[in-house]
Amino acid sequence: MTHRLSLGLAASTLALLSAVPALAEDLRIYGWAGEMPDEVLADFEAETGIDVTFDTFDSNESMIAKLDAGGSGYDLVNPSQYAVQILINRGKLVELDHSKIETYDKIGPTFQNVSYDPGNKYSIPYVWGTTGLAYNKTCVDAPITSWKSLFDEKYKGRIYMLDNMLAAYIAGLQVNGFSANTSDPAEIEKATETLIAQKPLLAGYNSTNFADLVSSGEACIVQSWSSSVLQAIVDNPDVVYVLPEEGGTMWIDGYSILTDAPNPDAAYKFLSYILRPEVAAKTTELTKTATVVPDSMPLLPAEIGENPAVFPDEATIANADFILDLGDAMKFYQDGWTKVKAAP
Repeated sequence: MTHRLSLGLAASTLALLSAVPALAEDLRIYGWAGEMPDEVLADFEAETGIDVTFDTFDSNESMIAKLDAGGSGYDLVNPSQYAVQILINRGKLVELDHSKIETYDKIGPTFQNVSYDPGNKYSIPYVWGTTGLAYNKTCVDAPITSWKSLFDEKYKGRIYMLDNMLAAYIAGLQVNGFSANTSDPAEIEKATETLIAQKPLLAGYNSTNFADLVSSGEACIVQSWSSSVLQAIVDNPDVVYVLPEEGGTMWIDGYSILTDAPNPDAAYKFLSYILRPEVAAKTTELTKTATVVPDSMPLLPAEIGENPAVFPDEATIANADFILDLGDAMKFYQDGWTKVKAAP
């Protein structure tokens, strides 16, 4: 009797278990704030059944520090070009199997063999942009064309710099005629002195709502990432974005799979998904960030696809620096930045 009861219970248990759906896969991503729309994540979840957790960071340096601490539990990370080099050197990224990325061939030729990761072995480029200037035409007396405007007394109290070490040094170096990629301690020190001297002119360092401030006219001129200011340009025709005559910089943000990723298969599915032209177009339309997928261009509205703030032409970006891993010289930047932030 007991034996038959056990069999009956076992059969009932099996029946119950068979009625329970298999647990969904999980995917954990650590990415830039503002570059991956919630709508795209929701669409991916609905199509694949994979549950996505998307945590954000606001600088490559904070992202690298979190990964260095170990045990992050993330599958995918979203580094910029120089951060890819750093993470490769620290053994944090797997060499990618492109055959598992079904849409790899959708990446434009310009982005299929980038200098910081030849052959895209460790990172898949996804979005790109520039670092330059945005200004409000109502509070300047002539078109802004140079970093020098960020150091002009007549705009005192109405200037914002990005609250980001390397971004600030781009202006501090290039306004002195130096490359934004310099590793020369003397040039870095000169840029540090320039940024310290600038401090009394600033309304502040701001990497969050600077686009709103320049749109409202509270700020006249702001250092800006191209992707962050486009909505302000669309909403307010008085807002203008330019790459300064000194060059500015170009940047690329991509996705990489971590060596300790709990679910690399789900990571490959995500990479395949976000490179679809229609998905890349949706991302660009929602985030105002340029895509690396040329086939998505016909799907974009003209105010984005034909907007030089989003897609500058080759001549415009030819003079822009491309920030790469600065190696041991990073210490000079970090020491200088500490002095800048401590200055009155």
